Amino acid sequence: MTRCFWATDVPDFYEKYHDEEWGVPCFDEHKMFEMLILEGAQAGLSWQTVLAKRENYRKAFDNFNVEKIARYSEAKIQTLMLDAGIIRNQLKIRSTVTNAQALIALRETASNPERALTDFFWRYVNGKPKQNALKSKADIQATTAESDALSKALKKAGFKFVGSTIVYAHMQACGMVNDHLTSCFRYEAVREIGEKF
Repeated sequence: MTRCFWATDVPDFYEKYHDEEWGVPCFDEHKMFEMLILEGAQAGLSWQTVLAKRENYRKAFDNFNVEKIARYSEAKIQTLMLDAGIIRNQLKIRSTVTNAQALIALRETASNPERALTDFFWRYVNGKPKQNALKSKADIQATTAESDALSKALKKAGFKFVGSTIVYAHMQACGMVNDHLTSCFRYEAVREIGEKF
């Protein structure tokens, strides 16, 4: 079974993430927020490191409950700074609170508050996954015009740790683009799911 180069000779949890989750179109608001926070936490680190701490993040951040996170006190932030189960970077922890607050503000102006973040992201690909046809590692881009525009819009809306590279990784993870290599066994399955939209 051929997988994308980054999902070979890796721990089982990472292989499972590739096989079942990465690149599958996501329209779930809760998961979109979780992935935004996790992708931001990855900055300067490997995705494998962050993914290994995913359950710890869920526990530490109230299962990514936006309303609760938005109200975190300074004392709570300092407690999180002592949590060895997550990445103890003060800027990243504080950005999680800021991003929760930004999402709540976004909901106040959204036509569908329950899909505020999801709709905000997906409009940059016109609501339909972009189907790439990558042959090798050399074909993979770190950013695109879409991620540049989305990053700029997120920053304007008050979000932090949303540079274009982070945003594009989020787009890949949540299936806004199909960046499985064409040789990967998941490419066709993900393409077929995307074409239903």
